[in-house]
Amino acid sequence: MEEKLKDCDCEGDNFSSNNDQDDHIRNSISCMTWNLFIGADLSPLFSATVLEEIPRRVTEVYRQFLATNFPERVKKIAQQIALLKPDLIGLQEAARWQLRQLMVPDLPHVTFDYARMLLDELQKNGLLYDVAALNNNISVQLRSSQGNFVRLLDRDMILIRKESGLTVVKKQEANFKTNLITKLGGQSFEKLRGWSAIDVSFNGRIFRVITTRLEAFSPLVNLRQGNELLDGPANTTLPIIMLGDFNVNNEIAKPPTTYGNFLHAGFQDVWTEAGLGQGLTCCHDPDLLNAFSTLSRRIDCILFKNGWKPITAKIIGSEQQDRTQTALWTSDHAGVIAYLEA
Repeated sequence: MEEKLKDCDCEGDNFSSNNDQDDHIRNSISCMTWNLFIGADLSPLFSATVLEEIPRRVTEVYRQFLATNFPERVKKIAQQIALLKPDLIGLQEAARWQLRQLMVPDLPHVTFDYARMLLDELQKNGLLYDVAALNNNISVQLRSSQGNFVRLLDRDMILIRKESGLTVVKKQEANFKTNLITKLGGQSFEKLRGWSAIDVSFNGRIFRVITTRLEAFSPLVNLRQGNELLDGPANTTLPIIMLGDFNVNNEIAKPPTTYGNFLHAGFQDVWTEAGLGQGLTCCHDPDLLNAFSTLSRRIDCILFKNGWKPITAKIIGSEQQDRTQTALWTSDHAGVIAYLEA
């Protein structure tokens, strides 16, 4: 990409009063990554040793999901996005929860679709986004102790702003071949994860955007999933932006880490190039009610390769004023936004 990407209509919060930097921002691509938080700690489900324990655990988990109140959180998330108007957004844990009473078919399902709810809130804030790519991950339906069925679908997705001037020319959506195998009620359960990618055209140039969330509870699985990305959608000469919750600390260590492998493959980290401070993104308490920030790790990153020049980067959703009216943090993760010039 020898020519710069121009006229990108990147409005919103300028991170600096420097006129030269403002000009760069106006002539750049803006992108964001944010893990929306599935809404509950799922570990009680996976610590159940027999199937008979599952209904009580399902009720416990679903009650926590209701308490973390995504309908309230999504309003604040949309407001944060509306301030910055990113051209591209990589979302992780964009879940869909359903409460289903299958024994009484006339009763409607109660559905909380994170993607639909966020798009609606963004529209209320004057922004129109499309879902450019989406991968379905874990999908499970379990009976609660109250006689309901609770269904959870975990998803990652890429949103594109309609007025950005960007056009999707190709999309890819896939699950990893290597996933963590754990126990659910004493039976084997695959914690399916995946990735989405789009090839984007702008001013006659094409670049690739990837979003993913790698395994958090097994360094070996995390490493293998990272290698699948490097051998798959990231194996291209196109300019790449990778937006993700990589669930690995931003360090190079022995034995190799996923982050180190990405850097070895030529990726650069926007935050180390253009961010200020530590850039911590994880994690708040699962009930989202910790009084002060408990963000202590930087595992949500924007990586780039093949021709991009980072301009600036910022953490979002991490300040006290970003919390909801009932003092909930918007997510257990902070988000990251960056401007890159080609």
